[in-house]
Amino acid sequence: MPFDKSKSRVPSSKASTSRAPASKAGEVDAFLAKVRATPVAPKAPGKRGRLIFAMDATASREPTWDQACRIQGEMFEATDQLGGLDIQMVDYGGFREFTASKWVSSAHDLLSHMTRVRCRGGQTQIERVLGHVAKESEKEKVDAVVFVGDAFEEDIDAACHRAGLLGLKGVPMFMFQEGNDPLATRAFQEIARLSGGAHCRFDAGSAKQLKDLLAAVAVFAVGGHRALADFSKRRGGQLPLLTDQMARKR
Repeated sequence: MPFDKSKSRVPSSKASTSRAPASKAGEVDAFLAKVRATPVAPKAPGKRGRLIFAMDATASREPTWDQACRIQGEMFEATDQLGGLDIQMVDYGGFREFTASKWVSSAHDLLSHMTRVRCRGGQTQIERVLGHVAKESEKEKVDAVVFVGDAFEEDIDAACHRAGLLGLKGVPMFMFQEGNDPLATRAFQEIARLSGGAHCRFDAGSAKQLKDLLAAVAVFAVGGHRALADFSKRRGGQLPLLTDQMARKR
């Protein structure tokens, strides 16, 4: 359903008290199905994958920031045998604070940036993230973008326009939503759809699930669909069952 432009300036979603059902296996299935269906251009021999890892560092995310720091190494570990992954960390918080790290090729370097970040009160800057991704992709192709956040407090039309432009460039946004805020859900789903990516919710109790999903996107960014299927079989747990289901749906 199209957005009502009269409501395109979304109020603070952090203040919402609406509760939606927790993320279920069906949502993970749908997310991975979209990852599997996302086009990926073949890489030249020896070419590393490039992924931007963007995070909301506003005050509401402080309780789970340490958890995110602990699990980010999974993205590198999962791609080591595929030729490796380069990641740029992007974060925002406080009053118009926005930082982007240099491109790094190890979990240690990424963690050193993340541990310097302090969550501060402020509004979301997702449109700014999308604009930054577009600029980076003009310099050199970005294979995928992971975004982790819990709120959306911006002009939805402007953000969706930028997301659509990324879709034309073949840069999918994989939107990981912490919690169940309905306004964020609506915005994240549209950004994912228009960019050719996918949306999935998680909560503080689903760290293992989030690890696997982040690693799955990283593997996709480096090796495409076949690498994702091989990774799912090796990893075990829920992923092989989900990828088997996706294979039957294709």
